[in-house]
Amino acid sequence: MNYKNITIAGSGVLGSQIAYQTAFKGFDVTVYDINEEAIARSQQRIAKLKENYKRDLEASQEEVDAAYNRMLFKTNLTEAVKDADLVIEAIPEVVDIKMSFYKELGALAPEHTVFATNSSTLLPSQFAEATGRPEKFLALHFANTIWINNTAEIMMHPETDLNVFNEVMAFAKAIGMVALPLYKEQPGYILNSLLVPFLEAAELLLVKEVADVHTIDKTWKIATGAPLGPFAILDVIGINTAYNIVQAKAEATGKEEYRKLADLLKTEYIDKGKLGRATGEGFYSYPNPAFMEPDFLKN
Repeated sequence: MNYKNITIAGSGVLGSQIAYQTAFKGFDVTVYDINEEAIARSQQRIAKLKENYKRDLEASQEEVDAAYNRMLFKTNLTEAVKDADLVIEAIPEVVDIKMSFYKELGALAPEHTVFATNSSTLLPSQFAEATGRPEKFLALHFANTIWINNTAEIMMHPETDLNVFNEVMAFAKAIGMVALPLYKEQPGYILNSLLVPFLEAAELLLVKEVADVHTIDKTWKIATGAPLGPFAILDVIGINTAYNIVQAKAEATGKEEYRKLADLLKTEYIDKGKLGRATGEGFYSYPNPAFMEPDFLKN
């Protein structure tokens, strides 16, 4: 692996985290997004990440500043990828948007550049031909709060070159991730194949009025010793994401329970601005959620 210049396409929550983690580990990073407003929001996110790295990783001010100084921000895709050894795509989970992006990217990036998608729901084979370099394309999926939850799931599609796969595995390790190889395509990878059914089971218990949020989370935490219950996890992921998943399932299956769950998330949370940790309130209120109280696990 001889990657030096990394471009992150998409500067949202996870894109910003990937970019800063990569720069923190010594790579030169270019962050690309479609307009200056998006770039400004990313810069604000990264300013907050610097404080998280100092608190959680005991990084020095010099280290977090040096990481930021290794970053460039661009709204011109040609400029953003002209020197890229690897482009990590973290744009919205919409097929048409990704398809259009890869066609443009494939025409602009140097011939040697490897492309990786951070998509958590779409398979790389859906876009492989659009890239114009299917053998240099694969999935590289990160978990939220990347500097702590440092998993990187690397997933091939049938045309991915094995050497490219191994290079991206090495890159993931170089930026401080635990590299997790997937040799066949799997919707949801490993993490979401396990997590999504778990979270859905908790949400259905709620919508069926079997138990409330606190009781469900309390049950899971006491019985398993897990640090977070399912609804605390959903607050981290974001209730918009949970809604999008269940709404798609309601449309695909026509099942009343999924429709009711989608309606609940929309009317009781999203419409009221309760989107999770990012907005200060979701299933819990932050920065002092009930599950952190000393008596939460008691009768």
